[in-house]
Amino acid sequence: MTETVWQRWPSREALSGAGVHRARHALTLASRVLAVGILLVATFKDSDLHGWGVAAAVLGVLACGFGVWGFTRTTLDHRLLPSLGLLALLFAVAVVAHGVGLRVPALVLWCVCGVIAMERLPLLAALPATCAALGAYAAVNHDGPLSTVATTGGIALAGYVLRLDAEARGSTQRLLTQERAARAAEAESAALAERARIAREIHDVLAHSLSAQLVHLEAARLLIEGGGEKDQVLDRVVAARRMAREGLAETRQALSALRGELSPLEEFLSELVAESDGADVTVTGERRLLPAEASQAVRRVAQEALTNVRKHAPGAKVRIRMEYGPHEVTLHVRDSGAPPGEFTHTGAGYGLLGMRERAELLGGSLEAGPYEEGFVVTLKVPV
Repeated sequence: MTETVWQRWPSREALSGAGVHRARHALTLASRVLAVGILLVATFKDSDLHGWGVAAAVLGVLACGFGVWGFTRTTLDHRLLPSLGLLALLFAVAVVAHGVGLRVPALVLWCVCGVIAMERLPLLAALPATCAALGAYAAVNHDGPLSTVATTGGIALAGYVLRLDAEARGSTQRLLTQERAARAAEAESAALAERARIAREIHDVLAHSLSAQLVHLEAARLLIEGGGEKDQVLDRVVAARRMAREGLAETRQALSALRGELSPLEEFLSELVAESDGADVTVTGERRLLPAEASQAVRRVAQEALTNVRKHAPGAKVRIRMEYGPHEVTLHVRDSGAPPGEFTHTGAGYGLLGMRERAELLGGSLEAGPYEEGFVVTLKVPV
């Protein structure tokens, strides 16, 4: 069942005083202690209490202190019956005080009951409690009717204003807590995304490097098994070693790219084709600086495509064309075709799959398939 505004408790943040500035809290506490001290001194100074009367008055003061403290705790826990019981205790102490001639403390205590009931209880319980307390105040007050009505109305209004102030402060505190939680979640999400990005970069670099090394090492194995010349085997081993060094350099480059230290994309593609016989690169469109992830996607796809050509169609001519469009960048890697290499069936074929996933994460696409006599890879990345 949904609670109505009459049944709803003030929030725990409002009742606990969370968010109250220390200076305001100290000032409020000092004011209350001073007011209570003045009231007690005036009461005991002007009264005719002696002996057991003084002891009873001290007991009443202790009962009031316990009642107010307990009422604060039980309302904080939203426990209605104990809260009403403690409020009744304060009311009874006021009745007894008035009965023994302590009129001013009784009036003050009834006012306190009215204010704290309105401030901390659900309205369905606060209104009757406040009416009872202020009704008792009006019944024994010696002021005129108009003055009494103005006083009781002002006290009730003061309690309600305190309630609204506490609720507003509690709402602000809840919003602040939610904002902090949202910021923490956003920071955690950003950290996870960055970790995934780093893992993807390192994975792609290692997959490319190890795949190229595998080509040369597999060639060396076949040459050894077939009784190949020592120089041929050595060439393959040296090539694998070179690929290992290049893989390490690419790993460093990937980490630099993650820090925003990217070399120009055109320069990278030129260096890439310079290392491959029979490859050339063409760049068209208005050249501009790409976002780091888009630039990395182009670099990795170009590397993977050239590695696949070396593995599946060694000796084929390769043409790389980079097109800068108004809203996207397109990379075409096309080979002229060649007889299948001896390593055509090596590897698991995850390279292009990983590149396609990378492109889709950026909102782009990657297509790969036969074209005329060769094979073409087309990457489109929005920028």
